[in-house]
Amino acid sequence: METRCCLGCMKSFHPRPQCPDQKYCSSRSCQQARKRRWHRHKLKTDSAYRENQKAAQQRWSGLHPGYWRDYRAAHADYVARNREQQRQRDHASHLAKMDASIGETSIPSGRYRLTPVQTSDLAKMDAWTVNISVISTVCAHTP
Repeated sequence: METRCCLGCMKSFHPRPQCPDQKYCSSRSCQQARKRRWHRHKLKTDSAYRENQKAAQQRWSGLHPGYWRDYRAAHADYVARNREQQRQRDHASHLAKMDASIGETSIPSGRYRLTPVQTSDLAKMDAWTVNISVISTVCAHTP
């Protein structure tokens, strides 16, 4: 019988004959890891799935309007820990904020190239970290 290494726990396991491409063992934590990996991949690559997930979350929020307020009230330790972690993230110099500006306060009209930068320290799924390169600027016309 064939033996493989589980991508979740790195232990050897015997794949099921019905699943020739099985990469995770049958333990609960490894199956959860497999599902999380599939879900993240699906969100990145399938716009219909992403929109469906967003709509489902909005429906759920509409049906449970006080959930997060009640959760925070019942879990004060979680709230305190989260606030402290957010303060630490806010102090990071690489954090992108819509209304933050360093140096030049007005950006001249022109064409810019946005190059994605790989980073895993922003919590937002749809946020981008980019390098901005000037391609050309539009000069103001003086009479």
